[in-house]
Amino acid sequence: MVFEYDKNRPWAESLTLVLQLGLTMAGCIAFCFLIGRLLDRWLGTGGIFIAVFTVLGVIGGAVTAYRQIKETLADKNSGP
Repeated sequence: MVFEYDKNRPWAESLTLVLQLGLTMAGCIAFCFLIGRLLDRWLGTGGIFIAVFTVLGVIGGAVTAYRQIKETLADKNSGP
């Protein structure tokens, strides 16, 4: 069984966008969580930096995902 890209192109492009957005969000949140955890360990605080940096990761991931969606829609609207 061979995947026919031309026949399934819209579906494949949508799946690619959804996976890209999910990985972008997860990456931003995980990176900021780890930075917050390292700062909490280094400074001996009780989790305040984990909370702050996780919220910043969620916000940063959402902004990045929004920009990716906006760019993708602009490319589709300006295409042939």
